[in-house]
Amino acid sequence: MGGEILGKYRVAISYIGARISVMKDKNHATTSLLKRILVNCSARAKQYGSCVSSRVPEVERDMCLKEFLLLKSCTQNVEEKLSNMIGEASSSGHSCFSGSNALSHVYIQYPPLRCHIPGSRRLFYDDGNKLILSLTSNQVFSWKTAPYNPYAAPSSDPISEGPVLSIRYSLDLKLLAIQRSSHEIQIWNKETGDTFSQKCRPESESILGFFWTDCPTCDIVFVKTSGLELFSCNAGSRSLHLVETKKLNISWFIYTHESRLVLLASGMQCKSFTGYQLSSAGIVRLPRFEMVMAKSEANDKPILAAEDVHIITVYGRIYCLQFDRVAMLLHSYRFYRDAVVPQGSLPIYSNRIAVSVVDNILLVHQVEAKVVIIYDIFADSQAPISAPLPLLLRGFSRANAASSQITLKNSGASESKDLSDTEVTIYGEQWNFLVPDLVCDVSNGFLWKINVDLEAISASSSEVPLILEFLQRRKLEADKARHLCLGIVRTIILERKPVPMVSRAIDILLTAYSHAIKTGSYYKRIIAEETSASGASNLSRPSVVVNESIIGVDASGKFSRQEPESGTENESYRSNLRTSDSDGSLKMISQNPDQPIGTTERGYLLEPDAAGAEVLPTGQSRSPVPSNNQLNSNASERHQPQVTASAAASPADLYGSVFAPVDEEMGGDGSYLTAILVEFLRSASLEKLKVDPNIYVLMAQILGRDERYAELGLFVMNKIIEPSKEVALQLLESGRQNLQIRKLGLGMLRQLSLHHDYVLLLVQDGYYLEALRYARKHQVNTVRPSLFLEAAHSSKDPLHVAVVLRFFSDFIPGLRAPPITTCTIALLLR
Repeated sequence: MGGEILGKYRVAISYIGARISVMKDKNHATTSLLKRILVNCSARAKQYGSCVSSRVPEVERDMCLKEFLLLKSCTQNVEEKLSNMIGEASSSGHSCFSGSNALSHVYIQYPPLRCHIPGSRRLFYDDGNKLILSLTSNQVFSWKTAPYNPYAAPSSDPISEGPVLSIRYSLDLKLLAIQRSSHEIQIWNKETGDTFSQKCRPESESILGFFWTDCPTCDIVFVKTSGLELFSCNAGSRSLHLVETKKLNISWFIYTHESRLVLLASGMQCKSFTGYQLSSAGIVRLPRFEMVMAKSEANDKPILAAEDVHIITVYGRIYCLQFDRVAMLLHSYRFYRDAVVPQGSLPIYSNRIAVSVVDNILLVHQVEAKVVIIYDIFADSQAPISAPLPLLLRGFSRANAASSQITLKNSGASESKDLSDTEVTIYGEQWNFLVPDLVCDVSNGFLWKINVDLEAISASSSEVPLILEFLQRRKLEADKARHLCLGIVRTIILERKPVPMVSRAIDILLTAYSHAIKTGSYYKRIIAEETSASGASNLSRPSVVVNESIIGVDASGKFSRQEPESGTENESYRSNLRTSDSDGSLKMISQNPDQPIGTTERGYLLEPDAAGAEVLPTGQSRSPVPSNNQLNSNASERHQPQVTASAAASPADLYGSVFAPVDEEMGGDGSYLTAILVEFLRSASLEKLKVDPNIYVLMAQILGRDERYAELGLFVMNKIIEPSKEVALQLLESGRQNLQIRKLGLGMLRQLSLHHDYVLLLVQDGYYLEALRYARKHQVNTVRPSLFLEAAHSSKDPLHVAVVLRFFSDFIPGLRAPPITTCTIALLLR
């Protein structure tokens, strides 16, 4: 519990810092605000600090909460006064949170999807089809939200007049179901225009809601106070056929199509739950379980509300988050086929929260504090990824507003309110957060998509290993995550951080790359890049050009797919591809976050139990290691393609973006970079990865430049530097000042059977007779005779010229040679 108190203290400090940061202004508003806070709130800050320091041994929940709220109120009042003075901020917080200089890790991007229709009565969200619905008296307008397009034009269907409690399209969009009351649901067939109703007994039960499903046994599920009713719908008939009834008392329910899971609350406190997962693989009933709820000081029993329970899908696994308002904790549960396992709790600092998931990142919106806390539950830690900062509105300006209105008119979208005509309140009272990453501003008819700024998160974190692991798990912006990882490694090397820290960073990247190779996600990324616009810049390889027309090293430097030793990488990739089938079988057998285990294209293949699942006490968490026994969500949504991109960085990426630029910038001191390269080679060897030859070339270049020829020789002889043509040429270049290194380079050419290159190098060095002997022995017939003749002519020895000419007359038919005795030739070539 001491950690929770310390965590609250950190959040308090972070909150104050965030409030200061978001008030940045070109006219030094931040400095002015900081001075005013220090002058006006120093007493409150001292009281809060003194309270915490004096009572830490007596650890208790919400310690010094009163002092913290007073300090928070003081900072808000000072900020509000200063905002009024400079005339740029309002009490709604719009200007405060939309400035271009504000700091944020989570943001909404202008323009929003405008879903306001004149005369509309209410907005609904159909998560089964990813549609936002707006109702008028006789029409329903719908906008697609996946893929998110702020300029999407709506489609419309007629509906009959009457009350609407809920409305959803069938998954094939042929039927429209409307809940007219707590006892009637009306269904309209779009193709035939027929309408029919399904009613319940008003004296004994009422309809709480309904949802469509892709379950093979039923099409639509009614949730009633008396239980579940599963119906099938025949397109030819004007009625629903009751398939199955599941009797139980229900107080309220929550359902997400993303997880295909419905949770049914019952009991006096609504904390007893029964769950059903209705997917294309069938129906799975979860065991009954109870959620944890703390007792209040008055010892009364609080009632759990539906808005305090959230179903989320993270890394292909289904979790339930429960907000305990008394304990101010967010409890987490993971669902298995035969068990519901507590996963620990997260502290909460606001009486009103909301939950979003973006790219498997959990966002907990502290609505009253107007900040977002970011968690990555894949990591074995309850600590947030970064400090809590406000939600930011980006991209809004008068010019952008005018441009977006023109675009809306050209696209045929409906005209609606604009930010320039209304006031947007961040975390307004009528903000509804939709699964998983949307928020609907009902009062203005705006639909926003929530985004995460990976660059801001990485810039604000000092924990290099943690942020690298975090970035490597990102899929939506995999390319950006990869470049950020490379930039982080480059920065810590330039800052001369300790070698163990750099080694740990390299280990993380190469482990992720090896994993991506084995699962095939890295090759998928390469294929996607090759099919997109080509023209990526090529890596330049340092080399020695013996003769540009003959021995020039390939300057393209393009890192193609390598055939690994013993075929481990490609065999693993091919074996994974062999598990893929078009009939809905398993898409990937590897245990990785890219593809949830046990999922099919339209359903689930679940293991029978949760053996080995660890039940943790409150306040502890466990890293969600993939396992075959968990309840998984459907990874391939009907309207949203599965993300298969990989943020993995290859050894070639590390050379081109890290090692080569660092070598240019660091210049003189090569010992530090050499140590880094040795650690890189160690890590690559552990992962059994092939190393780009440029890495070895760079190491030989650095050692030669520092005149560390003894170490260079040992590295070559002990195969730390693997032999290649590029390395051999670099050794020849470095060997201009050291004969032993040059001999190593020549020996490497012979070892690699690069006879042509070896002969030409001998000629360049003036050993043309030795080159002739070598060419005759190894049958090298690709050399140009003129090179040998020019070398012999430069020696001003006519006999040598005659020998060379006679030698090539034997290789080139029709070439006449001067008379010379056979014994003379043999003597010269001995």
